[in-house]
Amino acid sequence: MIQRLATVAVLLCFLSGCKVKQRATRQSETQRTVVRSDNDTEETEEDDGSFVLPKDTGKFVRFEIGSVIEYVQTFSEIAQLEMKAYGIPASITLAQGLLESGFGKGELARKTNNHFGIKCHTGWQGDYDFHDDDEKGECFRKYNHPMYSYRDHSVFLKNRSRYASLFDLRKDDYKKWAYGLKKAGYATDKRYPSKLISIIEKYDLHKYDQAVLGNRYKANTHTKPVTASTPSIDKHVVKKGDTLYSISRKYAVSVDDLKRWNYLYDNSIKVGQKLTVKTKNFN
Repeated sequence: MIQRLATVAVLLCFLSGCKVKQRATRQSETQRTVVRSDNDTEETEEDDGSFVLPKDTGKFVRFEIGSVIEYVQTFSEIAQLEMKAYGIPASITLAQGLLESGFGKGELARKTNNHFGIKCHTGWQGDYDFHDDDEKGECFRKYNHPMYSYRDHSVFLKNRSRYASLFDLRKDDYKKWAYGLKKAGYATDKRYPSKLISIIEKYDLHKYDQAVLGNRYKANTHTKPVTASTPSIDKHVVKKGDTLYSISRKYAVSVDDLKRWNYLYDNSIKVGQKLTVKTKNFN
């Protein structure tokens, strides 16, 4: 609990007190690292000061995330600020962050604050570390705070031409964004879109898009019937006395599949919890 409070305190410093200070001193922005949208004509509409990140203190801030809910609570505001500045749905950013970072528990995320698995690539001049991925000892970008990873993710998508088509999509249509990322080559996993959509819908991450868009948010984009390109998913509502083993027997699936489909780290479930129990094209 103490560690959790310390984490929140650090984040609040960056996202509240530090941000207020920035807005009060906009005249001195030339001394800050400022990353703006490629299209300056949109800046007047969307700029609320959120595109200016606090100055990097140079000190590595270590994050220990205890659960998915804690991850979302910790980074949802950062994702919303990035949405305002760059137009990437907060739900997509959060879902990618959760998935790519191993729900905040992955080794790469813990030792580099790299929540999106972005490799060094040509031209990277920041800090880095080596991590085994597709090949042994690959170079990955390292950040002193996860918010710089979130910013780099926004810039990474915004500044690469192959992702340009994503920004023609509605900001409240996370399903098209998920499939658009796969089509643009962000991931080779054919299940990548369905994984993002599953995470977004399980944890209601689209509510963060709604908070940013307000009246421009179209709720009916999330109630479309399942199509051939969208995984067919069955749910089970946990009842008193249910265990993962009894549920697995009922639906003729393995406990490991249940844990994988529902992003469970152990066998703990609770009454009323909705579990994915059968799925097509999401194995």
